[in-house]
Amino acid sequence: MSKIITFAVPCYNSAAYMDHCVQTLLSGGADVEIILVDDGSTKDETPAICDRYAAEYPDRIRVIHQENGGHGEGVNQGLRHARGLYYKVVDSDDWLDETALSKALDQLREFAQMERPVDLFIANYVYEHVEDQTQKVMRYTNVFPEGRIFTWSEIGRFRPSQYLLMHSVIYRTQLLRDCGLELPKHTFYVDNLFVYQPLPWVKSLYYLDLDLYRYFIGRSDQSVNEKVMVTRVDQQVRVTKLMIDAHNVNKLYQEQRKLARYMVSYLSMMMTISSIFLIIDGSPAALGKKTELWEYLRTVDSDLYHKLKYRSVSMVGNVPGYQGRKLSVHLYRLARRIYKFN
Repeated sequence: MSKIITFAVPCYNSAAYMDHCVQTLLSGGADVEIILVDDGSTKDETPAICDRYAAEYPDRIRVIHQENGGHGEGVNQGLRHARGLYYKVVDSDDWLDETALSKALDQLREFAQMERPVDLFIANYVYEHVEDQTQKVMRYTNVFPEGRIFTWSEIGRFRPSQYLLMHSVIYRTQLLRDCGLELPKHTFYVDNLFVYQPLPWVKSLYYLDLDLYRYFIGRSDQSVNEKVMVTRVDQQVRVTKLMIDAHNVNKLYQEQRKLARYMVSYLSMMMTISSIFLIIDGSPAALGKKTELWEYLRTVDSDLYHKLKYRSVSMVGNVPGYQGRKLSVHLYRLARRIYKFN
């Protein structure tokens, strides 16, 4: 490994906003490797912009041009070619705070001197809402000890709106390879799988209360826009099933109870989101898919099914009847306004 960290930046028709992203990453200096993955862009100058950066910064930026494979394949390509000790994905419409990045890199350099570098580094992320020009910081001071190495046995409880997302994590590169991470092609919402699958391989963690990642949210074409999510709900369901299949969470309860408790909470959130958007679709086919998803969980792991079915979060998506479905959607939209998660 010749770099402290590799930043993978999947780019698809990103010419209008990718410069800001790349410039913030370049502020990290020579220890940073940036891999720009052009995902078959055809509608703008994204391929040319990527090539220009690679020519201008040959020791720091590499470009991969691929046939369109979706966000997940962009992440896969970055991981296959990464030379950094650590690996982080930054979407091309997002950016990193340069001051926070400098502090994070100082900490990662310390890890690089250790015989066994820390597996997972965590920092805050910030929702940058384009609609009302507001910000919401997602921090973890109630969950993790700050400024020291710790294990899963030392974590606190996550709040209902708190989850580790791709924006908040920096994994050790070899750990991602060792756990066999391979995201599906042509599938949105794989960032959930990226965060979730490696968790049981993590033996050491470190958290800094830094507002590092800036998550730009509110564009009408974003994958987390409600109308867009309804049209792509099959992909959300697919990712949820892959997460169900990834681990035997009940077995994990015997070994790492606090981690297992968090992973059950994460799965509950994924099941709820899938259920809510199938309800918003409202067609007989979509409601049938909702039933099939829960039956799939029961078939794979009946104990986990009962854990999730009657959790308060999951119950939001399982209120019976037409009026119950209306209530489910109302509660979801209320939570969205309160927590501003999309």
